[in-house]
Amino acid sequence: MQLPLGRLFWRCFLLLWFAMVAAFACAGFYIIATGHNPPPPGTMPWVLLIPVLSGAAVALPVAFAIALHLSKPLRHLSLALRDAARARFEVRISPALGSRRDEFAFLAREFDEMAARLQQAAMQQRQLFHDVSHELRSPLARIQAAIGLMQQDPQSAAAMAERIGHETERLDQFIEELLTLHKLEAGSMNPARERMDVMELLADIVQDAAFEAKARGCVVTLDASGGFIADVVGEPLYRAFENIVRNAIKYTAPHTTVEVRTRTFRADQAADDGEGWLEISVSDRGPGVPVESCDEIFEPFRRLEPQQRDPETRTVSGSGLGLAIARRALALHGGDIRAMPRDGGGLVVVVRLPTMTTISIPMPN
Repeated sequence: MQLPLGRLFWRCFLLLWFAMVAAFACAGFYIIATGHNPPPPGTMPWVLLIPVLSGAAVALPVAFAIALHLSKPLRHLSLALRDAARARFEVRISPALGSRRDEFAFLAREFDEMAARLQQAAMQQRQLFHDVSHELRSPLARIQAAIGLMQQDPQSAAAMAERIGHETERLDQFIEELLTLHKLEAGSMNPARERMDVMELLADIVQDAAFEAKARGCVVTLDASGGFIADVVGEPLYRAFENIVRNAIKYTAPHTTVEVRTRTFRADQAADDGEGWLEISVSDRGPGVPVESCDEIFEPFRRLEPQQRDPETRTVSGSGLGLAIARRALALHGGDIRAMPRDGGGLVVVVRLPTMTTISIPMPN
């Protein structure tokens, strides 16, 4: 992108132009005031020193001002880049430049925004390492405890072996979800698109989820009509819908209904007679999420604190990656996802997916 000429350019241009005009004006004024005639060709009288000296006298403060004007922000930027190279992302330049509104101020704002994003990414990376180590440590500790109990009491070998198998399955699922999340964030997921009916894909997911929900006495209903043909990447989109529906089943109260509704609409109108976008809402009757935390649940390993859940859902297990995978998979297709509290208790997760999806491949970190 080519930036237009800004204030710094015009400021330096006018200062230099003024210095040259002032130098010639001083020389001309001296010649006119003293009545000297122009020197003949081939001679170098002392009167020519007057324009030289006047130009030097005028240009000296102008050059000093321009040099100071340019070097000060460059010095701040150089120091800030040095700090950023040493992973000190808390550095900011804009406060040091004061009220400047030129290209350096624009560059400072861009640098500050970059530093803020890098600082946030570094914090998320540290938090991710902490969460991953915690998630791996917990099942490994239970496996070690089961092995110790098996050695102490050989009669409990069958029960402990079953426990070890259960924890191993959880580890395998966690690692698979972690790899899926990494592929989506790094852009290494296969972007090959296929044309499919998203309604049929959703119907298959709801059918499988309804069978699993019977174990808790829950029902999963689907209110959808017609089709929605789109060019999508099948695997991540399937994982996104599956994670959303299964997450609702996990947290909904026993003997309640998880409702899945769909509608199509155009981007330029809120009517249901369009075919531009598909909106899917998944509603449960669980403990819900506070309004201020509705966006946080889509970050990796973000779970509600136990005291925020009701007693029937406090033991719900999970890796905390399902909704994070869903958000990144939908962003891959140019869609979005959001959550909101449900009237009467529970949570509503709303997904929007465009017909003509533009696959957005993020740059690797």
